[in-house]
Amino acid sequence: MAALRQTPLTCSGHTRPVVHLNFSDVTPYGYFLISAAKDGKPMLRQGDTGDWIGTFEGHRGAVWGADLNKDATRAATGAADFTAKVWDAVSGKELLSFTHNHIVKTVHFSQDSTHLLTGSSEKLVKIFDLAKPDAEPVSFTGHTGNLKQVFSLDDKRVISAADDKTVRMWDVNSLTEVKKIVLPSNPTGIELSQGGEILTITYNKLVAFYDANTFEKVKEYDGPTLLYSASLHPDKQVYVCGGENFTMYKYDYNTGLEIEACKGHFGAMHCVRFSPDGELYASGSEDGTLRLWQTVVGKTYGLWKCVGPKEVADGIVSNGGAEGNGFQAEVKAEVKAEA
Repeated sequence: MAALRQTPLTCSGHTRPVVHLNFSDVTPYGYFLISAAKDGKPMLRQGDTGDWIGTFEGHRGAVWGADLNKDATRAATGAADFTAKVWDAVSGKELLSFTHNHIVKTVHFSQDSTHLLTGSSEKLVKIFDLAKPDAEPVSFTGHTGNLKQVFSLDDKRVISAADDKTVRMWDVNSLTEVKKIVLPSNPTGIELSQGGEILTITYNKLVAFYDANTFEKVKEYDGPTLLYSASLHPDKQVYVCGGENFTMYKYDYNTGLEIEACKGHFGAMHCVRFSPDGELYASGSEDGTLRLWQTVVGKTYGLWKCVGPKEVADGIVSNGGAEGNGFQAEVKAEVKAEA
């Protein structure tokens, strides 16, 4: 019996490499996806289909980081123009702009969306109060390399990763470092699981999983190539990763065994993330596209439609499926995006 073939949806629109992406939580209007790219034009999309909603115009340089708050009413971006910006995600209007002294590489909303965390090539983690935009930000010093990623674990703790081979936890009240992971090489990607319990870290050809509260290593698996990003499924049964060799991999989290390896991109993959409902995962690449991949191939979801053998016999489906089990998957494989 032949397995169904993974057919990713291609989301065009960016003209330069896509370097970061993030999903919102599930809202009454579905969930949403934001992408950061070197073309300086972060884009908002419907998360389950990849349909383009809008482009945030205002940065004058490559955008390295992007985030949505939980209900997708606000967006944040960090860029090579030394600014972090907050946007109205409904209208696309710029609301706030925070000037830094160097390239802003990462941005993240606090859990309650009242503060914005940033990390930059200043080697500083900063927290801005969005209700007091003119106030000086809170700063955490200690990293000796450019910031790679920053996010809030809760309202009292912040986690950051940098090009100094470390991942650090900071206490918001005392502004001090309370925990640190020292890696053999610089982290290429880091994610906090949706439940907030597990850190997924990539470096070299490895994917490592750490307890987000204790910073103790839980698991570590070898990968087939230099890896730049990995994401753990919300149910913690599988994880996906991608990197230098253009291939998207899916593995069993408990055993480390490969489940799936799929080609699709025409450049290295810089970022991968599972959707909040776990039904798909998104990847952003050096080729300037995002692709959406099904967690369970053949399931009817978003723009993917699985049809039965009678519909196939009646000529409703003529291509795009896998044979052998009486089902074929018809997929709208290209999502056109306006730039």
